[in-house]
Order: sequence, then structure tokens, then C-alpha cells
Amino acid sequence: MSTSLDSPASGSISKSEFLSSLPRWRRFLAMLNWHPVVEYEIREIEREKRLQQLRSETEQMQKEEKQRKIAHEQRMLQLRKENAREAELDAKIAALWPSSTTSSHQTPPPERDSPT
Repeated sequence: MSTSLDSPASGSISKSEFLSSLPRWRRFLAMLNWHPVVEYEIREIEREKRLQQLRSETEQMQKEEKQRKIAHEQRMLQLRKENAREAELDAKIAALWPSSTTSSHQTPPPERDSPT
């Protein structure tokens, strides 16, 4: 009952293509107007092709989703590294520059004696 046909561009096959793919005895039966069987098999073949197409589309979408997830994780890792570097630089700057509380309590520089 299984027939292997090359997939045409339109996605479905014509009755004549289907009949030509059958063995001789099946063609003879088809000529005796066993059309319900032919129509059923054509629909079954089309359904299998559509199912295969949907499977391949699903696989492609899963691959794309994995790629997006990996790219997102890499970007998040990069942002964490950048944030850590910024925090280090902020800490270094804070250590180098006196805070605003210590600057208000600084003693003025001593006045120099000028030779007059």
C-alpha cells in the first residue's frame, strides 16, 4: 500500500501521477472505478507530506530557539562581566578620591611666611 513519490513543487500529486505510480493490477482496479480508495490514498500521501513538513518546521524552530537562548545567555554573561568591571572601577575611584564628608573637614593649607 505504500508508494514512494518524489515531492512535487505544489505539495500535492495529480490523479494521473498517482495512477502511474501504481502497479499494473492496481491501475486496473482503479480503472474499474475504485475511486474512493484512490482518493483516500491521495489524501493519505498529502497528509504524510504535510506532517513531514510540519516536523521539519518544528525542528527548525527548535534549533532557532536554542540559538536565541545561547545568544541571550552569552549577552547576559557579557553584561555581568561589564557590571563587575564597572563596580571595580567605581571602587578604585572611590578609594582614590576623598569622599565629600572628609573634604568638608580638611584643614586649610598653612600660610607661608612671606619675606618682607
